[in-house]
Amino acid sequence: MKRAAVRRRRAALLVVVALGFLLVPVSARAEGASCREVYFPVTLVALPQTMHGTLCVPDGGANTVQVLIPGGTYNSSYWDIGYQPEIRSYRLAMNNAGYATLALDRLGTGRSSTPPSAVLTTITEAAVVHQVIQAVRSGAQGPQFGKVILAGHSFGSGTASIEAATFHDVDAVLVTGLAHRLNLAGTTAVFAATYPAMLDPRFATGGYDVGYLTTVPDSRYSIFHAPGPKVAGAIAFDEATKDTSAYEQAADLFPIGIIAPYSLLIDKPVMVVLGQDTVFCGLLATNCASASGIRSSELPYYAAGVDLTTYALQGYGHAINYAPNAPEYFRAVIAWADRAVGR
Repeated sequence: MKRAAVRRRRAALLVVVALGFLLVPVSARAEGASCREVYFPVTLVALPQTMHGTLCVPDGGANTVQVLIPGGTYNSSYWDIGYQPEIRSYRLAMNNAGYATLALDRLGTGRSSTPPSAVLTTITEAAVVHQVIQAVRSGAQGPQFGKVILAGHSFGSGTASIEAATFHDVDAVLVTGLAHRLNLAGTTAVFAATYPAMLDPRFATGGYDVGYLTTVPDSRYSIFHAPGPKVAGAIAFDEATKDTSAYEQAADLFPIGIIAPYSLLIDKPVMVVLGQDTVFCGLLATNCASASGIRSSELPYYAAGVDLTTYALQGYGHAINYAPNAPEYFRAVIAWADRAVGR
């Protein structure tokens, strides 16, 4: 009888514990932040579309949100890397610092809708991000935020710069993995490692037209991570979560987002962060050896008087969120955001 009673009490305890996990939303287990999926109705050149994002708000709330745009062939997972997230998740670091984050899936990636690639350019995507920012400021899709930091990586940084320079609706801009002086050899290597997404088994049945591209299998370390250490788990996560881009996006990214000084129209604080990037760094490209080198290279492309902060992450390539020393750059971003915008 006693043994049976003990077994019943243990069973009852297990049921209580199990119910506890079932009743607590998954978002509540995001280490000090509540996360939820958000779908924004947007218009892309008169075409109704849906942009997906993951909104994470620190416990206790936040007045400032960072809207995060991933780069080409990446989706929102770039900002919340699942391999060793304690050192590689930008989202987690910012939430722990008191900032809300909204990690977006660009149109044609992740859980966002897939429009015809012919209308998906850097300029049209910037207009879509503008619509998301308006919704974030108004609270149309949930919490209302008083301040917005717009952050990007690579192509996402080009989108962020064009959005900020055009609409003037954000409080600061974080540019990572992008500069105005290209390393042509590194850029060529990236495009040489891509092919139409419809030829990739992962995307063959996804409804992608011939204008969408992705990276060929097992190419991402050499084009996005080198000269950083080849950490098997990190590279495997990157390969497993790779996504698409559209060829048309390069058509205006390079002339407007990179080569032309359109960024001169940005009138808010800017931070530029680069690793030892084979796409943008080099003798005839951007000087990425130090923060002062990046600043000297980038200063002519921003208006006089704009608060420009730079940071050089040592020992890693283009996809700096994957770097083992990424927390160093996370801390630099937090210090800049605290000073330039505030929480």
